[in-house]
Amino acid sequence: MALDPVHLTRSLIDIESITYNEGEVGVWLERYLFGLKFEVERMAVPQPPESRQAGDRFNVYASTDGVQPDVVLSTHMDTVPPFLASSEDQEFIYGRGSCDAKGIIAAQTAAAVRLREMGIKVGLLFVVGEERDSAGARVANEHPKGSQFLINGEPTDNRLALASKGALRATIRASGKMGHSAYPELGESAIHKLVLALERVLALDLPMVEDVGSSTLNIGMIEGGHAPNVIADAAEAHVLVRLVGPSEELRAKIEAAVEGLATVEFTLEIPFIRMRKIEGLETMVAAFTTDIPALTNWGEPLLLGPGSIHVAHTPYEKLAKKELFQAIDLYTEVAVRLLR
Repeated sequence: MALDPVHLTRSLIDIESITYNEGEVGVWLERYLFGLKFEVERMAVPQPPESRQAGDRFNVYASTDGVQPDVVLSTHMDTVPPFLASSEDQEFIYGRGSCDAKGIIAAQTAAAVRLREMGIKVGLLFVVGEERDSAGARVANEHPKGSQFLINGEPTDNRLALASKGALRATIRASGKMGHSAYPELGESAIHKLVLALERVLALDLPMVEDVGSSTLNIGMIEGGHAPNVIADAAEAHVLVRLVGPSEELRAKIEAAVEGLATVEFTLEIPFIRMRKIEGLETMVAAFTTDIPALTNWGEPLLLGPGSIHVAHTPYEKLAKKELFQAIDLYTEVAVRLLR
């Protein structure tokens, strides 16, 4: 079966696979890889209660029959909402997942075929849930295949990442007493307390590492209250910090900042990581997080992929065809150099 990377990318984009709904694209990819003469295996990933989905979801692992891989190429099948169908012009492929990360699936698949023809023991690992909680990567980490290296794919403009920022998620909650807004002395506004707590959090000095940059903090969601004329008895905010080192000191600072006004619950942490340099390849520092910290049993990690993170998660997501084909060459080159 001939492999057309552009057609493969568009075929994958046109299967909606927003996180928790990856089953259909997994089935399609499983059949496609089987047609390329790979041995294909599913790794079931449970649906969490909050997904409100009943469909099966699973990772897809492919390799040469009976061969333990030396290097595995990996990325994710899920996308963020909303679904955007594919299109193309002479220069770009457009649509949800074009660069994050269905174009990367196509590039890694083409590279794996090339590496297999060169006699290199290569595997492919495509996981679910990266855009939420790395659930697929955590399942895969319980079933490693003995590889020496894992080349993870995310949009890095085809530059090798020397580091990837971690992530710390926190939910900050304030409570109060409901009342009529005409008589504020009879109630206690949870929203007012939350606003003051968040003001303190925003004023914190965040950690910085000279060759990486600063941690960043985003208040992504605020919820609370019942109506404009009702004093709110509960409110909460969801905060995400991009880490450039250990989180312990920052956790303590956040807890101290909200003390007396609100409570804080840390709901997810993905650690900051550093990775190797390869002579002659362009490099960058990824300000985003990846599945790599959840795939520790799959070998030494590297991070590389076509496309710009600046258009991922936007209505304008796209991937240059030139970058797609360059990525095939890069994945092949990196794998060969690692195994020399």
